[in-house]
Amino acid sequence: MSEIKVASRYAKSLIDLAVENNALEASYNDMVLFEKVVDETPELEAILKNPIVPLDKKTGILNGVFADKVNKLTIAFFKIVVNKGRSSILFATAKQFVQQYNLIKGIVTADVTTATALSAAAKEQIVAIVKRELGANEVIVKEKIDEKLIGGFVLKVGDKQFDASIASGLSKLKKEFAH
Repeated sequence: MSEIKVASRYAKSLIDLAVENNALEASYNDMVLFEKVVDETPELEAILKNPIVPLDKKTGILNGVFADKVNKLTIAFFKIVVNKGRSSILFATAKQFVQQYNLIKGIVTADVTTATALSAAAKEQIVAIVKRELGANEVIVKEKIDEKLIGGFVLKVGDKQFDASIASGLSKLKKEFAH
């Protein structure tokens, strides 16, 4: 079974457990924190993925880093996953948890690539359009700047992409002239 499928099942189990214990928001915040810490500390992910590191050492490290920052439910979850020998999928599980949580809450992430930084008004327009078109409750806008676009923007939401960049227009024009 693929790592993503396993991580997705673990994430679903944690969501169900968190809902039962009225701790969904706390667990979500814990998973976001865990993702952030692993992103900033690649050594942590390396330790969790290393089969040579003893399970009790992995549990000790997770306790040391997160015990005073996260919910007791999250620490218990980490311990169970590590003791099952699945510590290598903890990071993927956190990502899956956040995705599933966002789906439940109607939160959509819009990746916007522009040549220059978006103005507040432009960002609001994008949020309004995405909310209207997808029926989302909330839109998280992730901005990326790419000077190669020249102008315009590329909007990606899930598996859909809308390219309104000048570079794309010029490329299409170049292809038309080539024929």
